[in-house]
Amino acid sequence: MDYSVLGLDNYGKPGNYFSRQIGRWSKQYVAAKTDEIASMEGLMEYLAAKVPEGDTTCIVHGDFRMENMLFHPTEPRVVALLDWELSTLGHPLGDLGYSCMFYHSGIAGSISLDGRTGSATGIPTEEEFLAEYCRLTGRDSIPDWNFYLAFSLFRLASILQGVYKRGIMGNASSTEAIERGRMAREIADLAWSLLD
Repeated sequence: MDYSVLGLDNYGKPGNYFSRQIGRWSKQYVAAKTDEIASMEGLMEYLAAKVPEGDTTCIVHGDFRMENMLFHPTEPRVVALLDWELSTLGHPLGDLGYSCMFYHSGIAGSISLDGRTGSATGIPTEEEFLAEYCRLTGRDSIPDWNFYLAFSLFRLASILQGVYKRGIMGNASSTEAIERGRMAREIADLAWSLLD
């Protein structure tokens, strides 16, 4: 449904979603920087220069992943989506990229989908997931897919760097802040490898 029909024209800025987000999370990263992470420096420059053409605007969740979903107890469907604090008007491929991060490597620990997909588990592979997304949205394909995936990993690395800095300053809300924050480099390196 069109966000205008819902009266949400002021829910965020329409257009230029990726450029705005790259700028925002680059500033966040620089403000929270503790060590040199070469891949983050490369990502900030590369992503800003390579935003794909086309600018669809819709309501985006901003943190679209399995941990923020409630599933029906007996049926294969989502009944609620939680944690809307990063939601805004944006590009739908931002949420799609974020939801697919967990297909890559074991960075996410127990929620990683690495090695857990296929017919034996009932969990679609990333390729199957993307094909179904394309079918449901009437797309033929998703050009520049690695950009959207790398952007999502970059954003997560920036968030985790902020958590890490708050952890070493002693004002993080989580006792795991320092450990989680150390993942920023690994995630940034993974994002950069997708573009290299």
